[in-house]
Order: sequence, then C-alpha cells, then structure tokens
Amino acid sequence: MENSHSASYAAAGVDIEAGYKGVKLMQAHVARTVIPGVVSDLGGFGGLFAPDMTGMAEPVLVSGTDGVGTKQRVAQLMDRHDTVGIDCVAMCVNDIICCGARPLFFLDYIAIGKNIPEKVAQLVAGVAEGCVQAGCALIGGETAEHPGTMAADDYDLAGFSVGIVDRPKVIDPGKMVPGDVVLALPSSGVHSNGFSLVRKVFDVERADLGKHVPELGKGLGEALLTPTVIYVKPVLAAMAAADVKGVSHITGGGFYENIPRCIPDGLCARVEKAAVRGLPIFELIQRVGNIPERDMFNTFNMGVGMTVVVSKDTADKALAALRAGGVDAYVLGEIVRGEDKVALC
Repeated sequence: MENSHSASYAAAGVDIEAGYKGVKLMQAHVARTVIPGVVSDLGGFGGLFAPDMTGMAEPVLVSGTDGVGTKQRVAQLMDRHDTVGIDCVAMCVNDIICCGARPLFFLDYIAIGKNIPEKVAQLVAGVAEGCVQAGCALIGGETAEHPGTMAADDYDLAGFSVGIVDRPKVIDPGKMVPGDVVLALPSSGVHSNGFSLVRKVFDVERADLGKHVPELGKGLGEALLTPTVIYVKPVLAAMAAADVKGVSHITGGGFYENIPRCIPDGLCARVEKAAVRGLPIFELIQRVGNIPERDMFNTFNMGVGMTVVVSKDTADKALAALRAGGVDAYVLGEIVRGEDKVALC
C-alpha cells in the first residue's frame, strides 16, 4: 500500500493513508485476541474462522449486533476513547450468551468524521480488550471516513459477534417452573443504555465532566464511561455447573422489558426490590433528574446487568460458579405463577 495515494480523494476529505496508518497501529491490539480457529490476518476482504465443533451433535451459529449508542458522546467530550470498544463488544456477546452460545469472533465498524489514526487505534484497543474478556477473536472490521456528513470529532462505533452452541444445549425457558430461582449479576454502572436520558439529566454538553463527585468517588464523566461488564466466561461456567433455564441481558428498557424476554407465558419473575444492590450513579440520576422509580427500573439496569434463572436445587452451584468467575452474584427473586412475567415487590 506504499504507492497508494489520491490527492483528489484527500482534497474531498478522505485520507486513505491515515487509514493505512490506523491499521498498522491497531495490529498489536488485534493480535491479543487471536484464538484457535483464526485463519486470516488483518487487512483482507473477509475474516476467516474455522470453528472447532468436536463433540457437538448439532452445531448452531448465533449472531448478535449492536453499537455503543449515545454513550460515545461522553467519550468524545472527555476525549477518552479506549473504553467504549469494550462496551461495543459487551452489548453483542452478552446478548448471544443468553441462549447458551460461546462467542467465536467479532467484527467492528467505525464511522468517523475525520480519521485520526491514533484515535481509531484507541477505539480498536477497547474492542480488542472486550474480545479478550469474552474469549473471542477480533478477525476484521471497517473504518469509514465521512467528511461532510459527520463532524470531524464525531464517530459511531458498532459491531457484531458470531457464537456457537450445540442445539441440545440451547437454553430452554420452556423448562421453567414455579420455585426456580432468579439470580442477579451485578453491573458496573449504567453500562451502555439509557444515555439519551443520562445526557439530558446531567446536561453533559455543558457539564464539568471531570469535576469530582463525592458520592461517586470520581468525576461524573469517568463514572459514566465505566465499561459494561462482559459476563461470558462466568455465565458459561454457570451453565456447565447448574440447570440454567433462562438468561436476560438487562439493557435499554430495564427490568420491565428485558426480564420477561426469557419468561414463558403463565409465569412471572417476582423480584425482591429490596434485594437489588443499587449503585450511587443511579441514585444520583434519579435525584438530579427527578425521575420516578418505575421509570428508573424501566430504563436502566439499576445495578443488575444480567439475570439468570436456575432450578432451586442447583442455585448454589450456579452462584459458586459465577463467584469463582469474579461475579458477586446473589439471589434476586423467584419464579411464580402469574401473567405479568415480571413483578417488582
């Protein structure tokens, strides 16, 4: 690519040489994510991966795609771009493990107003860290410079992941019965949802995001940029150790939208509101924004990034596996008969 240069394209606002430099800067980060199965090197037209399907009766591919959302505006205002890539991976891989799938690989897409190779490399460094945490490979991606349609400092980060699960091991909520236990997996904060409301509450465009907030123990911007927890490894361990019947990734829509997605008709997840281990950031959001409690639980994760439903007799095994994986899981409620699918008591 040493001979690749277009003065006309550069005059139109697209620097293809900056793109090549960005690829060189991100190569070391991508190398961290290489796992068995990776076939291709970075820079080709497609990412190649050969999955190991040994021992699987009926392998099924599972895919998930998402972006960082308006949380990336906080990153832009803070001029810190090394964490939102973790969020991008998390929003995808945390979804596909809900059916029992193990993530295999990830690809990212960055649309950016002006390609600053160092900034792009920071974004990809975060993506690579997310892939390492999830145990999957970063096998490709795309950076597109969009002069004239995006501000120079603006960007949008999205991606997708593909995983695999043996069909007999797909999580089946149809096996759920009254008496099953609902476990909570703590979040690290707001994760990557509800940021349109967060930005409004704190007026982030004019706020001093670096100012220390005593109840948070850090600056507001730093607290908001705390990366989403990637639950892949501990949840897969829990699935191997216990009878897991349902998993919900608590994203936009909070408890009321996400928990019901794994609850069969005729059953209800009765959540003990007093059991929820809240976080100071949510108390601050609610107070500053004067937001009703119902809206909080219908917008944010409220300190619970994922819920797992397990049989009562294997709940202790699931808790042990999750805690061994670094997740301080706890009992949030139980499954009862009911038509609402979720009830906060």
